[in-house]
Amino acid sequence: MNIALIAHDKKKQDIISFSIAYKHVLQKHNLYATGTTGKLINEATDLRIHRFQSGPLGGDQQIGAMIANNEMDMVIFFRDPLTAQPHEPDVSALMRLCDVHLIPLATNLAAAEITVRALERGDFQWREIVKRTKA
Repeated sequence: MNIALIAHDKKKQDIISFSIAYKHVLQKHNLYATGTTGKLINEATDLRIHRFQSGPLGGDQQIGAMIANNEMDMVIFFRDPLTAQPHEPDVSALMRLCDVHLIPLATNLAAAEITVRALERGDFQWREIVKRTKA
């Protein structure tokens, strides 16, 4: 499965800790991340991650393009709801694309834990069927 990992600045340590805790699950999948988040996760875990540009420079949109092309299966996006983001329209567009294309989206640690455990159990195999029918 193709999984995007994104985190706002104040949530970067959370996504690093999450990636360390679930490295055994994440390493079995193709990982994508916005620039700084991907770099930090890679340094902490040695996971192979395709890095896009940072979010404000277009990384969110690059991941959005993968979603629109049915090339992304899951997005884990640790958002900071208490800090205004200069690229908020890009964030909203990314979330909208997940809804339109039925891409599971976890926006906080609690949802990410549930999502990654479901991934570990094989609960997302339906994405393979969706990919075949949209191809």
